[in-house]
Amino acid sequence: MGIEVNFEGKIALVTGASSGLGARFAKVLAQAGAQVVLASRRIDRLKELRAEIEAEGGAAHVVTLDVTDYASIKSAIAHAETEAGPIDILINNSGVSTTQRLIDVTPEDYSYVMDTNQRGAFFVAQETAKRMIARYKGDPKKQHRIINIASVAGLRVLPQIGIYCVSKAAVVHMTKSMAVEWGKYGINVNAICPGYISTEINAEHFATEQGQKLIDMLPRKRVGNPEDLDGLLLLLAAEESRFLNGAIVTADDGMSAQ
Repeated sequence: MGIEVNFEGKIALVTGASSGLGARFAKVLAQAGAQVVLASRRIDRLKELRAEIEAEGGAAHVVTLDVTDYASIKSAIAHAETEAGPIDILINNSGVSTTQRLIDVTPEDYSYVMDTNQRGAFFVAQETAKRMIARYKGDPKKQHRIINIASVAGLRVLPQIGIYCVSKAAVVHMTKSMAVEWGKYGINVNAICPGYISTEINAEHFATEQGQKLIDMLPRKRVGNPEDLDGLLLLLAAEESRFLNGAIVTADDGMSAQ
């Protein structure tokens, strides 16, 4: 018996959708039939992405979201549901990083990373879950999905990005806590931990001598592409994954197995 993933009638909110993995996640869900709500601070880029999705026959909406601003989170999610409808799927993707030794991290560096990667991710999930829980209480058959985008750096320490590692480790544990507390309300909360993925943000680095040295240390001496996460994203978002809750799924081409 075959399984066909179809998100017709589903509303998916994707944070950090203006570039990189977020943009890819939005396109994939739209191609699978979901209405996607694109959220980030870069509105011009979101409008371009919306046009791309609509040109391919999909449906997309744009909302302004600054995950470091609690008022912005509440406003964006309210706007998303007014614009598109109740959110069925949250792709909690916003993330930033800095590169330096721990001894050189400033309070500004620390806040920059933690406010987006952990605090922002928490309150986006919380505000979305409040609405999901209210709907579940009205209809206990409702299923919802929250997919937090963590990182292999949340599972093992990588050099020069210690604060990023700390922030993503927090997202991993946050995912498990949310899964335990919200599972009884029909919300499955899981996390994807990507390894090194080439996007427009880091592609130039991977082409450098230093970047190539890093690639040579990987099990298959390659980095991934955003589309390498398509199948995992669709699995975790689908209703067929109802027994997956609190899962921390690594997609790193064997890197963490070394």
